[in-house]
Amino acid sequence: MRAIIFDFFGTLTDPSAELLRKETIQATAAELGVSPERFWTAMAASFPDRIVGAYGGTRDTLRTIARQCGTDPDDERLDRAVATHRKGAERVRTPRRGVLAVLDHLRARNFRLGLISDCSSELFEAWPETAYAPRIDAPVFSWQERIRKPDPRLYATAAARLGVPAAECWFVGDGGSREHDGARWAGMRPVLVTNAGYPGVGGLRTDPDSYLPEHRIDELDELIRLLGPSHDNG
Repeated sequence: MRAIIFDFFGTLTDPSAELLRKETIQATAAELGVSPERFWTAMAASFPDRIVGAYGGTRDTLRTIARQCGTDPDDERLDRAVATHRKGAERVRTPRRGVLAVLDHLRARNFRLGLISDCSSELFEAWPETAYAPRIDAPVFSWQERIRKPDPRLYATAAARLGVPAAECWFVGDGGSREHDGARWAGMRPVLVTNAGYPGVGGLRTDPDSYLPEHRIDELDELIRLLGPSHDNG
């Protein structure tokens, strides 16, 4: 095994931060002058299209969804909404406890590290400024690729950019979007992060896997032990 490919939300990020998602989107609605509940419903309904780039970037997305909700914001109001939305997105992608140290450990052991994320424009646009970016060799975003998990092309793209055959990659994720199904179909070894220590977040993943991986860890730092002593510097 030469490479590890991670899911992003709930895997590299603090799973508890997912509980902030509705609050942050409703703050955006307030800036747009849209009913918070109506805006939340519209954003949720548009998720499958937003994560494959159908609405464009964040600014265009917010304008489109606001119009669907019966409001046409002017540029000044839209500017404030975009700033609020990006600030909220930053809160939702807070790193989980110890994750940066885990990534640094794996890189020090010469593993190639990748990412496959079903994400909308906010993550793609902000990625270079995140703490994750210098630690991930090959990020693959559904928004940029215009396809979502478990499409095998995402996994093939990640492996190709890492320069590692799929059979020599592990895929680590918290489930949802049938991501572990996609990983095994691609020939990778799936690892489930159960997030057992984060009550209340288990039901937040959409389109859950029908497949339960053999390898399961509760917290991400357990991945180092799962790899075995030959990969652990103590």
